[in-house]
Amino acid sequence: MYKNILVPIENSPTDLCILEHVQKLAKLTNARLILMHVADGWVARNFDKIGLRESEEMKKDFEYLETTANKLKDAGFEVEHVLALGDPATQIIKLSKDSNVDLIAMATHGHRFFGDLLHGHTADKVRHQVEIPVLLLKSPIN
Repeated sequence: MYKNILVPIENSPTDLCILEHVQKLAKLTNARLILMHVADGWVARNFDKIGLRESEEMKKDFEYLETTANKLKDAGFEVEHVLALGDPATQIIKLSKDSNVDLIAMATHGHRFFGDLLHGHTADKVRHQVEIPVLLLKSPIN
C-alpha cells in the first residue's frame, strides 16, 4: 500500500503525535519514512537568491532532523531526512513528487508552518496540488 511516507516535522512537541502514528503505519506497510523540515525564515527563503550563509536556526533544524531520523533507524525503520528551504507547502509538494511519495502525513496545531495548517493555507495548498493521499492528524498538543 504505502512504500514511501513523507512526514513534515517542525521541531516541536507536535511532532511526537505524527511520528507515533506514522511509525505504526510504516510497520504495517513496511514503508520508508522521509522526514522533512522546511526552514522558512528570512535566511532560508533567500539562501540561494543572494548566497547567504547557513543560519543557526537552519543548523539546529538539520541537527533535529538527523537526531530524529537516527532514533527511527535505531527502532528499525528505513529513514531519509531532508532540510528544505522556503515556502513549506511548495517544498512539501516538490519533495513528494521528486521522491515518489505514496502518502504525506502531517500534524496540525503547532508553531511556525504548522500554525499555517490551522488556518488552512499549507494543508489546502498541499492537498489541492498533489495526486496522493494526505493524512492530517490533529495533535492534542497546542
